[in-house]
Amino acid sequence: MEEYEIAIIGGGPAGIMAAIAASQNSSSIILLEKNPKLGRKLLTTGGGRCNITNAKPIKRLLKFYPQKNFLKHSFYTLTNEKLLSFFENKGLNFIEEDNNRIFPETERSRDVLDILTYYLKDIIISYNFEVKSITEDFIINDKLKADKIIIATGGITYPQTGCSIDNYSLTSQPTTDIKYGLSPLITKKDLSSIAGVTLYDVVISYKKIKVQGDVLISHVGLTGPGIMNLSNEISEVISYNLLENTNPDINFEIAIDLCPEFSQEKLKEKFNQDFQVRGKTMIKNYLKLFLTNKFIDFFLRELNIDGEIQLSRINKKSKNRLIENLKRFTLEITGFNGNLAKVTIGGVDLDNINPKTMESTLIPNLYFAGEVLDLHGPSGGYNLKIAFSTGYLAGLSASEK
Repeated sequence: MEEYEIAIIGGGPAGIMAAIAASQNSSSIILLEKNPKLGRKLLTTGGGRCNITNAKPIKRLLKFYPQKNFLKHSFYTLTNEKLLSFFENKGLNFIEEDNNRIFPETERSRDVLDILTYYLKDIIISYNFEVKSITEDFIINDKLKADKIIIATGGITYPQTGCSIDNYSLTSQPTTDIKYGLSPLITKKDLSSIAGVTLYDVVISYKKIKVQGDVLISHVGLTGPGIMNLSNEISEVISYNLLENTNPDINFEIAIDLCPEFSQEKLKEKFNQDFQVRGKTMIKNYLKLFLTNKFIDFFLRELNIDGEIQLSRINKKSKNRLIENLKRFTLEITGFNGNLAKVTIGGVDLDNINPKTMESTLIPNLYFAGEVLDLHGPSGGYNLKIAFSTGYLAGLSASEK
């Protein structure tokens, strides 16, 4: 049986950085990757451009994370300056864009991965190695043994990259509820006839939660920035756990304010005035003042109103229904489109992880890094920052101990 000082499970950003850090103090390291190549998820970040980190000063950057106290030590251990120097030393420079997002000057995530892979040249990498079991004495798949293990298997998003909910069961380490984050929503109503329509700068709400942004209608439901951000907050407050049921029964209603620039009272005033002045205008043409053309027919069908009826012929009941639905158009949601979720909510419980080493406080010599932990931040380079920093700290700690 092969034996190593450190076995790292997962060849994504966190696992790669853990291996690089560990190699500074140890030469007996193996990196186990489920796929035939490393960094499949890294290649997709930033739309293939790799939003590698966020350039805000660490003190300010930490304010964007609910788990800032846990992350503080790892962020100061691997600063942005130190992270970027890994690449700049190999000739790759970076540019800063809006909201302090950092991208490689070449705008190619492949260039980032190539340099990371270069740093692994002296490390044993076992490809197509799916870890299915880890014994209490750290024997993996009955094939190899390690003194220490770093688990960097990622969350549940982008399953095509090798992420799997089964990874949370590799050890007895406690986890919080695992949920979908930044996910499109699946609607009960078939919206395929208006797929591709965008509702611009609307306000979407669920109970007291409100988010403003664009909504894109897809063949199975709703997506777009507004929906993704709202779904994240909804997922936080709804009770479900994918570890217990990978297909949970989820039903709730959202409302869309299609005219957020008007209060309901002001909209009513405008309708009353316009219906008198523009009485011969057909309602389907009048609604172009408020709605995208391709959405109008669908909207009127839902309200059972003839689109060719003139404003002067619309009765008070129908007019009020129009106003009410422009301000609160409701749709029933039957689930999250998990295959397209961008982040994982939940993970290995931070209460049982030492933030200064990333080591389990329950199982000595077991470390965790990256999205497998109950950590997530907003988009904009924040999540890759978590992966690189926690991975680096875990690798450094495992090799120094």
